[in-house]
Amino acid sequence: MSKNVGVLGSGMVGVALANGFLKHGYPVKIGTGNSAKSKELEGKTGRKASVGSFEDAAKFGEILVLAVKGTAAEEVIRAAGASNLRGKTVIDTTNPIADAPPVNGVIQYFTSANESLMEHLQKLVPDARFVKAFSSVGNALMVNPNFGGMRPTMFICGNDGGAKQDVMTILDQFGWETDDMGAVEAARAIEPLAMLWCIPGFRENRWTHAFKILK
Repeated sequence: MSKNVGVLGSGMVGVALANGFLKHGYPVKIGTGNSAKSKELEGKTGRKASVGSFEDAAKFGEILVLAVKGTAAEEVIRAAGASNLRGKTVIDTTNPIADAPPVNGVIQYFTSANESLMEHLQKLVPDARFVKAFSSVGNALMVNPNFGGMRPTMFICGNDGGAKQDVMTILDQFGWETDDMGAVEAARAIEPLAMLWCIPGFRENRWTHAFKILK
């Protein structure tokens, strides 16, 4: 039996991943800070996902997905409740994107080179098992992307080996190969990949690419 998944976030990334989990047989509850969106969200998932508050989704999920703007991440974690994250795998899709326009196609971050948003979140909830994933590709390509039979690479990191194994299993189902970059500090390198991924989009309106590591 697949584990329950709580998705914290009701934007495009949250909905895309919720539908991906539903496609692969996971029960899903989407958490939102806007209860008025409940019917809309149910429609976007074919009424297969339930909808509730961030706290509801965090309580429901055995595996959680944090899928909100980086500027809102800490607020959403607090709304979900630290006790509801304790001991759970939390897939962190967030990037520390500042509320500022891109410069020559390069998005701006509110973190420095020697820190990451994921490190802040891990310190905020030390007992949660954060794993960085889905942060360096657009939502349209997160679930079973088609690159002519070639699996793109998803870079992950986190402090808990069991949590990373949970995420590797999901990534395999979602059509990705995984490259584990190590502990939480590796998010300092993974999060900026979103900058690189976005440059062709902003400069040339090309958004249909992903990264691949060759070994």
